[in-house]
Amino acid sequence: MSDPEPLVRRAADIDYEDVDAAAGLRKGVLVSADHGAPHFAIRRFTLDPGSEVPKHTNEVEHEQYVLEGEYVVGIGDEEYRVEAGDSLLIPAGTVHWYRNESDQQGAFLCAVPNGDDEIELVE
Repeated sequence: MSDPEPLVRRAADIDYEDVDAAAGLRKGVLVSADHGAPHFAIRRFTLDPGSEVPKHTNEVEHEQYVLEGEYVVGIGDEEYRVEAGDSLLIPAGTVHWYRNESDQQGAFLCAVPNGDDEIELVE
């Protein structure tokens, strides 16, 4: 693998798409292997007021940073109310979910290792 090239991606160049598993959740990939990043991808998610993301697991760890809003994150058997400036670690394979009970949009950055990240919904 060759050395990565420096990269600047402008906000206007980021495409956001709906996440199938959760109405009201949108994802924009900021930097990833597709852009030459050798180890990690950074994604930005938005969570509409009143929306919920069902319980699920991921094959890879998630490091998250809350950008805006206030919402609930369930991790394992606990629920946490998070707000702008908070950080989270969700270990690989850990059941987690989101619920935005506020009337404001929530947004967070999520860093994950490059590679396959199988998502499995939990009943």
